[in-house]
Amino acid sequence: MSLLNRVEIGFEGGQVLPVRLSDEHLIELRGALGAGEGWHEIVNEEGTLAVDLAKVIFVRISSSDQKVGF
Repeated sequence: MSLLNRVEIGFEGGQVLPVRLSDEHLIELRGALGAGEGWHEIVNEEGTLAVDLAKVIFVRISSSDQKVGF
């Protein structure tokens, strides 16, 4: 089982969509963003999302280093 990356996708207008993506799906998303505008389907643990890439202004990938405590 592959680990999931915590990813936040930010859109024009300030909306942020948090998703968990496998490494493979994260690479696909980054490739689609680099390729240009249009719609892209993102497959995650909750289903499939259709995202208008022209409206995406950032993608934040959280560090895999999870720390608990002080």
